[in-house]
Amino acid sequence: MATTTPLIMETTSEKNIAAFTHLSTLSQYIIPFGNYIFPVLFWTSYKDKSEFVNHHGKQALNFQLSILLYTLILALIAIPIFLTVFLQNIPLEAVFNDEDFIIRNFNFQGNITLLSIGATAVLLFGLLKFVEFFLVIYASVKASNGELYKYPLTIPFIK
Repeated sequence: MATTTPLIMETTSEKNIAAFTHLSTLSQYIIPFGNYIFPVLFWTSYKDKSEFVNHHGKQALNFQLSILLYTLILALIAIPIFLTVFLQNIPLEAVFNDEDFIIRNFNFQGNITLLSIGATAVLLFGLLKFVEFFLVIYASVKASNGELYKYPLTIPFIK
C-alpha cells in the first residue's frame, strides 16, 4: 500500500497574510526599517496559527536580514576605498570658470584599481536592491497562489 503525503490546503486568508508579509518588506522605501518591522508584526501575529504563514514569514525575514548583511559587506568595501582615495588627493584645487567646474590635482591613474573595486561594490549594491524588489514581488505571488517559496542566497537566521 503506497502512502501519500497529505495535501495541505491553505485558506485564502493564510495566502493573503503570507503575500502581505512579503509585500510589507517594500515599505522600506517609505518607512525606515519597515522591511523588518512589518514582516515581524505579520509573522509573530500568525506564526502559531498557520504553518504556511510561519514558513513565509521566516523566509521574508531571513531574506531581509541576508540583504542587510550583504549591504553591510559592500559598504565596508566601498566607503573606506572612496574615503581613502579622496583623502589621499587633498588638497584638491577646484576652479570655477563661468559655467565650468574643474577639479585639479586629483590622481585617477594612481587610484584606478581602488576606484574600480569601490565602483564595483556600488554597482553590486544597486543590482542587489533591484533583484530584491523583483524577488519580493515573485515571492508574494507564489504565496498568494498557495505555494511555498524559498528566496535564493538566503542565510537561515531564523529557523
